[in-house]
Amino acid sequence: MKQIKTLLIAALLILGASNTMNAQAKVAHVDVSEIMSKMPAMLDAQNQLQKLSGTYDAEYKKMVDEYQTKIKKYETESTTVTEAVNTDRSKEVQDMQKRIVDYRDNAQKELQQKESDIVKPLMEKVKASIQKVGKAKGFQYVLDGSSLILADGPNITADVKKDLGF
Repeated sequence: MKQIKTLLIAALLILGASNTMNAQAKVAHVDVSEIMSKMPAMLDAQNQLQKLSGTYDAEYKKMVDEYQTKIKKYETESTTVTEAVNTDRSKEVQDMQKRIVDYRDNAQKELQQKESDIVKPLMEKVKASIQKVGKAKGFQYVLDGSSLILADGPNITADVKKDLGF
């Protein structure tokens, strides 16, 4: 009787283990960077950022050109003006240098902030679409394929693009 109980328990454990092995999670992958790069809204955002960057670059170049022009002028005139004028000019050049550096730093921060403000809602839209498509197709997990070494399973990138309308 004791042996029958032991055999019965062993059989139940084997059956339970085999059922657990068969109940594997369904996993798919998606290429988020491809989706983001092909999104019409992202292309528009990149154009906006390029225009803004061009505006900042033009103003920065103008400031640097003005700075270099003053330096050349002050260097050529330095021997013909008083020490007090040279001191004032030196301070003016240092102030210009600081304004140029501050402008560059602020422009970079503003560009990064603008990019973040634009990309964040687009990324949330893509994430929501991935979740929608993944659930509709019965997947428990959807991984970003760009970070996988081997992505040999179902790819739902095309389905997500279709869901997003492109």
